[in-house]
Amino acid sequence: MISTGDMKRGATIELDGRVWQVLEFEHIKMGRGSAQMRMKMRDVRRGDIVEKTFQAGEKWPRVRVERVAMQFSYADGDIMYFMNTETYDQVPLNASIIGDAKNYLPENGNVDVLFIGDESIGVELPSSVVMTIAKCEPGVKGDTATGATKPATMETGLVVNVPLFINEGEKIKVNTETGAYIERA
Repeated sequence: MISTGDMKRGATIELDGRVWQVLEFEHIKMGRGSAQMRMKMRDVRRGDIVEKTFQAGEKWPRVRVERVAMQFSYADGDIMYFMNTETYDQVPLNASIIGDAKNYLPENGNVDVLFIGDESIGVELPSSVVMTIAKCEPGVKGDTATGATKPATMETGLVVNVPLFINEGEKIKVNTETGAYIERA
C-alpha cells in the first residue's frame, strides 16, 4: 500500500480497478479542516489524464512495475520502437503513452521501459540526456559574460535556451524534468 505521505512522481497505483501513474502531485493545507493532496494522473492503458483530490492519509494498492533498460531504435509514425540491449527484442510503444518524453529521446538513447507483467506501459527517462543541437544562431567569441541565452532546436525538435557561445552541431546535456540546459557534453 502507498499513502499520500509516500507519494512521488512516477508512482503507479490502482484506483477504481484501473492502473494510474502519478504525473504531478501537490499537498494542500487548508486553513480549516484536514490537509488534502491534488494529483494529476495518467491511466497507463487508455492514456487518459485526470486530476483528482484526496484526503491526507488515504491509501491505495501499489502496482508492481518492472523497469527494463532499453535503447530507442526508431519511430514509425506514432509507434516508437525500443530494443532490449541484452536480448535484442523489439518493443513497440505508442507515442501517446510516451507523452513529452519523446522530446528527450535521440536515436540510440537509453531509457527504462516500464512493464506491468508482459505489458509495456511507458518509459522512464534518466535525469539528464546528451543531445545534439540541430539548429541555432552562431555564437560570437566573448559572449560569455552577460549570461544571456538564445533558443536552440535539438535533433528531436525540442527547443532549449542555451548560452550565446553554444553553436550548431555541439552536444549539450539537458535536464529531462525541466527541459533546461545544464552544460556542454
